[in-house]
Amino acid sequence: MELVDTHCHLDHNFYDEDRDDVITRALKAGVSRFVVPGLDIATSQAAIELAEQYEPIYAAVGFHPNEIGPNPGPPEPALKEIWQLSKHPKVVAIGEIGLDYHWDKTPRANQWKWLKLQLKLAAERSLPVILHNRNSTADILAILEEWHTTLEGTPLAKRPGVLHSFSGTWIDAEEALAMNFFFGISGPVTFKKSADTKTVAARLPGDRLLLETDAPYLTPEPYRGKRNEPGYLRYIAEEIATLREESPKTTAENTTRNAAALFEFDR
Repeated sequence: MELVDTHCHLDHNFYDEDRDDVITRALKAGVSRFVVPGLDIATSQAAIELAEQYEPIYAAVGFHPNEIGPNPGPPEPALKEIWQLSKHPKVVAIGEIGLDYHWDKTPRANQWKWLKLQLKLAAERSLPVILHNRNSTADILAILEEWHTTLEGTPLAKRPGVLHSFSGTWIDAEEALAMNFFFGISGPVTFKKSADTKTVAARLPGDRLLLETDAPYLTPEPYRGKRNEPGYLRYIAEEIATLREESPKTTAENTTRNAAALFEFDR
C-alpha cells in the first residue's frame, strides 16, 4: 500500500535521537509522503528544513492557537514572516492554525483574530489550510463559512483545507463537507470508545478522506500509550477500511489520491 501521512510533527524533539530510523521505518511501511505542519515561526522553519533534507517530506507554515500566547504583540510582523516562508516550493499549506478552547492559552478574541488573518493569507497565497479544532467546533465552522464565501470562483474553493484529526459529529462533518473540506482521520479511530470518529470515517465520501498520525501524539492501537510515528499509519488505514467495508488497498489508493489533490505535491 502507498500511504500519505498528512499530519506529523517529525521536527519534534521526541525524534532527535532516531529521526532517520523513524522515517526509514515509515517508508518501509508504505508511507510515500509526509506533511509536517508548523506551530510558530521556529517550527515552520524546522518543517521547511526537514522538507529540504528529505525528498518525501513537505511543509506547512503557520501559528497554532496555543502558540500565539496570552499577550501577543501585533500579528502583522509574525504573519509577514509566515508569508515569506510560504513561498518555499515545498510548502503545501498554511497550518497548523485554528482554535483551541481546551487549553485556552490564548484569549479567544486573539485566537479568532489570528485565525482570520491566516485564512486571509492562505487565500492570497492560494494554499489550503490545516485546521486545529479543540472544543471550538461551532465557532470554527462559523469562521470557515464566512471565509469560504470569499473563495467563490477560485480554485481554492474546491480544496480549502483539512480538518485535522477530526473528532466532531456527523452533523459537524456535513457542515464542513458543504464547504468542500477534507477530513484527517488519526489514531483515535482505532479506539473502542471513539464512536463519532468511527461513524464519520465510515460515512465520509471517498474523495474527502485523509490519513494522518499527528505523530508523536494520538498513537493508534496496538501501540496506544507509546510514542507515535508515521510507520503506524497502516493501522489507521486498516481500521478505516474495516469501517467502510472496503479493502485496505482501496482506502490507501483513495486517501493517497486525495492528499495529492489537496496539497498538489508536484505542482
